[in-house]
Amino acid sequence: MGYKNTKECLDALEARGELVRIDKTVDANIEVGAIQRRVFQAGGPALLFTSVKGCRFPMAANLYGTKQRMHFIFRDTIEMVQRLMKLKLSPMEAFKRPWKYLGAPKTAWHTMPKNVSWGPVLQNETTVSQLPQLVSWPMDGGGYVTLPQVYSESPDNPGYAGSNMGMYRVQLSGNDFIPDKEVGLHYQIHRGIGHHHAQAIKKNIPLRVNVFVGGAPAMTLAAVMPLPDGLAEIFFAGAMGGHRIPMVTREGGLPVPAEADFCISGTVVKGLEKPEGPFGDHLGYYSLAHDFPVLKVDKVFHRNDAVWPFTTVGRPPQEDTMFGEFIHELTAELVPSVFSGVHEVHAVDAAGVHPLLLAVGSERYVPYAEERQPQELLTNAMALLGNTQTSLSKYVLIAAREDMRQGASCHDIPGFFKHMLERVDLKRDLHFITRTTIDTLDYSGISLNQGSKLVWAAAGSQKRELSTEMPSNMNLPRGFRDPQVFAPGILVIKGPKHQKKRDQQDAAFDRLGAALEKAVGIEGFPMIVVADDAGFTAQNWDNFLWVTFTRSDPATDIYGVHGFTHAKHWGAKTSIVIDARLKTYHAPPLDPDPEVEKRVDALGASGGPLHGII
Repeated sequence: MGYKNTKECLDALEARGELVRIDKTVDANIEVGAIQRRVFQAGGPALLFTSVKGCRFPMAANLYGTKQRMHFIFRDTIEMVQRLMKLKLSPMEAFKRPWKYLGAPKTAWHTMPKNVSWGPVLQNETTVSQLPQLVSWPMDGGGYVTLPQVYSESPDNPGYAGSNMGMYRVQLSGNDFIPDKEVGLHYQIHRGIGHHHAQAIKKNIPLRVNVFVGGAPAMTLAAVMPLPDGLAEIFFAGAMGGHRIPMVTREGGLPVPAEADFCISGTVVKGLEKPEGPFGDHLGYYSLAHDFPVLKVDKVFHRNDAVWPFTTVGRPPQEDTMFGEFIHELTAELVPSVFSGVHEVHAVDAAGVHPLLLAVGSERYVPYAEERQPQELLTNAMALLGNTQTSLSKYVLIAAREDMRQGASCHDIPGFFKHMLERVDLKRDLHFITRTTIDTLDYSGISLNQGSKLVWAAAGSQKRELSTEMPSNMNLPRGFRDPQVFAPGILVIKGPKHQKKRDQQDAAFDRLGAALEKAVGIEGFPMIVVADDAGFTAQNWDNFLWVTFTRSDPATDIYGVHGFTHAKHWGAKTSIVIDARLKTYHAPPLDPDPEVEKRVDALGASGGPLHGII
């Protein structure tokens, strides 16, 4: 029932023809990351790099690179975990169909970790500098752990029940870190480890932290699982892994998974922060160097047959996209129980996940009204912005289920945007939240962790016909050109290079709005996006979503055609104009190294280990 360690999983994938060994010596600096991304984009197999330059440990990648492979790895437990989640939604389900839940007691038993006195992970000790130093992108600040399981326990409530295990990137080398003594620990806002850190600071004690790498695949999945507060990830790992997770208890230290490949043990002490980064991140840009807590390393353990699993992130889709889709499968039916009145949510991967959340909710507040308008939808949206990981969303677009055709879904992105644009009242239905917290990795705001959010709601009957014909009499101001119809009701325009400082609006957009007021047919385009490259942005939905929602802050970057402010409410009578240009203060987008890409090409040539794959 479930794989207990990395080797078991790799052996099974190889036997199934889902793993390719690469025996040619490769470099952990840029090269292996570039190979992994290329193979993922091709829908290729898992990879085992047996010869890593300057490192004695093999590296494994793309283990979770396809939906089919994810289902294979967790084939023994996925159905029961889904049933148990459905049981939370409808407790009577077990009485109605008891035969479906015969395995539930065993699954519940598996959630409890099993304390053991020893495990393979303790077979050897090494140093941080001996570990694989994965550098994924050319401007990264050093070597990183990219599939870590960062484990901590509540100083106020020690033990498994008060534990947290998250996937927070760990910088092994570079910057000002003392080699082999310190590593960087980057955790973003709204992460469980932050609560533990706050408790340790209040008690004036160090926070013990263990970083696990490898082991049971269920541990990796648990580390990225958005579980509700109070439910420890280590419990979920047992349920998903189909066995009790054996944990070695060490005197004076935190427990360690017996079957992990590696474990870095250390402490975070009060007042010690150092620059961490840059790092090529999942929004498709570098997150820059900022001060984050330092983990003072005490011990580094590894098993005899240790393999270093890794991934790389970048502009979606990447391997982490598969985690998101798998988690959606597990949790989709739970949405109404977590958010009353919300029926469906879609954190859009192509837009970087947190920048754009699409949702469908109920609108029942005034059922006798002649025309529905967003009321309950606003309550739903505020609930989404006040709980769990959806609280990090920047744009929330929410539609009334009562107005949607049967079978319609917010996962049909073109259809959902069409529905929203046909029904939104731009004078009434845009609600801004300013000077608030945003995702740490989003540089579109007014400072680190700070920016704005927009709730865009739509309910009621269709209010306009969306156009696909270019408006006439479009005399664009200087610097604006190349208008293109992207989709019904959506226009993309090339804008001049951004030259303003952070937290400043651009008067050029007032001139653009005034010019567009005179365009004939502009009322058929309620959404206008200004970008650095209109052709690229309008090429496909992935480009449009990535550019529009990762490069704009709602309060700073939304303007209007016939825009107005009344009693602190902003609206537009005709269209909204979103400034989605790269700003002077944005982090740079990720670009591959051309020379490294040539080396990757050679692996895919005739006779190469990846021939026929890339």
